[in-house]
Amino acid sequence: MSDGQEDRLAAFTSFRQRMNDRILAEPNQVVRRFFALDTQAYQAGALDVKTKELLGLVASLVLRCDDCISYHVAQCRQAGVSRDEMFETFSVGLIVGGSIVIPHLRRAVDFLDQLESGEGTTPSVHDHA
Repeated sequence: MSDGQEDRLAAFTSFRQRMNDRILAEPNQVVRRFFALDTQAYQAGALDVKTKELLGLVASLVLRCDDCISYHVAQCRQAGVSRDEMFETFSVGLIVGGSIVIPHLRRAVDFLDQLESGEGTTPSVHDHA
């Protein structure tokens, strides 16, 4: 991976964390509660974390949110999702979302490749909203 890509990944993770911290520093209870609800939704329950992250990845692909896609790709890897499982998940997102998902799929696979090569940065806090 080039230095530019490493810089982009580091910038994504840093910006995300910095802005989440900044947003949560505000005294707005609706925002705080939404972020807390987001975190709680991805905790293990009747569905395990791996399944929930895969669902989040499909939803993010269909909604075409690159930040959310990158986040869930990283979280899926952290939850032990294999490459084959990831591509089956990508295929569900593609079928549900249609061909407009293809550019987002490209970026998702690029990010996955970077993570697998050890060159990507895994976001560490949920609150992807």
